[in-house]
Amino acid sequence: MTGRTRDIHAYLAEFDDIPGTRVYTAKRARQGYWMNQFAMSLMKAENRERWKADERAYIDEWPMTEDQKQAVLDRDYNRCLDLGGNIYFLAKVFSTDGLSFLQAVGTMTGMSPQDYQAMMIAGGRSPEGVRSIREKR
Repeated sequence: MTGRTRDIHAYLAEFDDIPGTRVYTAKRARQGYWMNQFAMSLMKAENRERWKADERAYIDEWPMTEDQKQAVLDRDYNRCLDLGGNIYFLAKVFSTDGLSFLQAVGTMTGMSPQDYQAMMIAGGRSPEGVRSIREKR
C-alpha cells in the first residue's frame, strides 16, 4: 500500500481466502445477474408453476451460463454462490421446492438441519481454527 491508496483488486481477492464464505461483491453480482433474476421470477405463482412443470425449459429462457443453469437444476447452492448467486434470491428456488431456509442452508454445510440449527443457536461457527484457505495448504 502506498500512501493512502490500496489496490482494490488485491483487497477484493482477500475475500476469496475466507474458508467456507463467499462474499457477495460487485463482481459476483454482475456474474450472477441473470441467475438472480431467474430466482426472483419465482415470486410469481405462474412462474413457479411453469418452473415445476418443466425446469429445463423454464431455465433455458434465461441468458445464464450452462454452469449456472446446471448448478440450479442440481440444487447445488454452494456452486450457485460461486457462480454469482445471492442466497436471498436463491431462497426463492428452495422455497419453491418446499424447503425452509434452515433446511436449504443445512445442505450447504454438510450438516443435518438439526445440527445446523443447534450450531447457530449456540452462536454459530467457532472463530477458532482455519482462518485462511492459503494458510491451510
